[in-house]
Amino acid sequence: MKKFNEVKELVAALEADADKFYNKANSAAGTRLRKGMQDLKNLAQAIRLEVQDTKNKAS
Repeated sequence: MKKFNEVKELVAALEADADKFYNKANSAAGTRLRKGMQDLKNLAQAIRLEVQDTKNKAS
């Protein structure tokens, strides 16, 4: 559950950069947003692997 909370915190942290990029055409915010989305992708993959491992151990 710790990693899931990290996902929520990361999405909340990226919200300001998303607003700056999409509504104010700030390209630096777009770069930060892309990096944050990559981090989000990696974190989501880690959660997927953790869930699968837990399911396999339960079987």
